[in-house]
Amino acid sequence: MRTTLGGPVTENREPLIFDGHNDVPLKLLIGGGLDAVPSFSAGRDGHIDLPRARKGGFGGGFFALYVRSDDIPDDKYEEMSRPSYDLPLPAPLDQPAALAVILQEIAILLRLQARGDLRICTDVAALRDCFAQGTLAAIMHMEGAEAIDADLNALEVLHAAGLRSLGPVWSRPTIFGHGVPFRFPSSPDIGPGLTDAGKRLVRRCNALGIMLDLSHLNEAGFWDVARLSDAPLVATHSNAHAICAHARNLTDRQLDAIAESDGMVGLNFACAFLREDGQMRPDVPLDTMLRHLDHLISRLGEDRVGLGSDFDGAMVPEEIGDAAGLGALRAAMRAHGYDEGLIKKLAHENWLRVLEKTWGASEKQHQ
Repeated sequence: MRTTLGGPVTENREPLIFDGHNDVPLKLLIGGGLDAVPSFSAGRDGHIDLPRARKGGFGGGFFALYVRSDDIPDDKYEEMSRPSYDLPLPAPLDQPAALAVILQEIAILLRLQARGDLRICTDVAALRDCFAQGTLAAIMHMEGAEAIDADLNALEVLHAAGLRSLGPVWSRPTIFGHGVPFRFPSSPDIGPGLTDAGKRLVRRCNALGIMLDLSHLNEAGFWDVARLSDAPLVATHSNAHAICAHARNLTDRQLDAIAESDGMVGLNFACAFLREDGQMRPDVPLDTMLRHLDHLISRLGEDRVGLGSDFDGAMVPEEIGDAAGLGALRAAMRAHGYDEGLIKKLAHENWLRVLEKTWGASEKQHQ
């Protein structure tokens, strides 16, 4: 049975939001794996489930496949609530072990699809059809390429399984490159760029039409991708370093390069990447999010900015809370003076545009 996002249309449920990043597969895996899947439609702890999606007008997004590290401190958020901090980078992961976790998370997405709770989309036509039919749309994304071997054999298999977006790193190093730490204040210019394997990964992703996500990559790696890639540069969940000087945020020079490539950036809702003081505390006024959006639009233009919440993976502003609270952000945009055309672009049209450009180029290449 297919579950839809239907229900009475209110001002704060439209336009539907397509989101650049969530960690639902990991949360369901932690919560019981395949046994936890029914909670997605019934209602669960966390930021996203079908009842919340209906209430908030959440139409879908990038569902991240991610392997968590065991060596992240339990008091991470407490440390990130200090005036300055520098959390140590987690250790690299073993590739076969990482792949085993990723397969479990793919199984969760496939089970959600089999239940009719969502549809895994591999082209923009499918995304548009989901919006028209009221079905939750999901892009299979991988955050950190630990599960992929240096010969890229796993990449070919994962692509065949539906993978269409990939971040070469999370915050820990991989055989492909280096991520930025949870450090404030800090530049993202930390460490070396892509390895030779990382450069091969970029070229193969371009050929397969897998979108490359630059959100966790350090600055040297960012510029390596910018030189190598023939696709638009995209950061699915990142903010403006000019407003919040966190290592995870993008400098104006990086934003200008993304604009030149006709790529885009999704606004990250994580409190520490929004606040000027870099602290992971939930009392973030929506005006702070709008300041980031204003800055991103000023550097990238209205066609290259979207949303990338990091729902189920971060602390988000208490005025939003979870996917059900997205209406508060729409209302704040309207009160700020954004017209309906711009709000629709930010909500989903810009994501569809950049995906069509990235995936469409690959489709033509393989015809």
